[in-house]
Amino acid sequence: MALRPILIIPEPLLRKASEPVTGIDADLRRLVDDMFETMYEAPGIGLAAIQIGVPRRVVTIDVARQEEPKAPQVFINPEITWASPEMSVYEEGCLSIPQYYEEVERPARVRVRYLDVDGKTQEIEAEGLLATCLQHEIDHLDGRLFIDHLSKLKRDRVMKKFSKVARRDGAA
Repeated sequence: MALRPILIIPEPLLRKASEPVTGIDADLRRLVDDMFETMYEAPGIGLAAIQIGVPRRVVTIDVARQEEPKAPQVFINPEITWASPEMSVYEEGCLSIPQYYEEVERPARVRVRYLDVDGKTQEIEAEGLLATCLQHEIDHLDGRLFIDHLSKLKRDRVMKKFSKVARRDGAA
């Protein structure tokens, strides 16, 4: 396992749609291990492969509370097959947009079809934090960020701030 650097906005790769995984092999399992190590170290509750520069449709999630045992979940080629009409609001953050949090409204429940690490098709119906996290991470796979769900004014402010930091750090 290895820690991988997490891409930060305005990195253009974060806006790229990820490619489907066509086979489960040792490289993919190593990627999943690296994603968990990176996600836990950050610390975060979800990570999409694109956030570490790998444009493949792989997501790692662990929404267990700190006092609970770890509950790692892997979603390969996840797709939302159903979303509830009821909505819920959660304060979201993102490892690719450090220390920025904002309330986002999303469907309260979703059904997601995906492959597990053995290549078997699975389906899960999620609600609460897991539903929000799945939607957030699947957005990443499609080149979307949680700030895309905010008003244009808020989104532009965040992008301007992080673009300024990126220019400053690039000039250092």
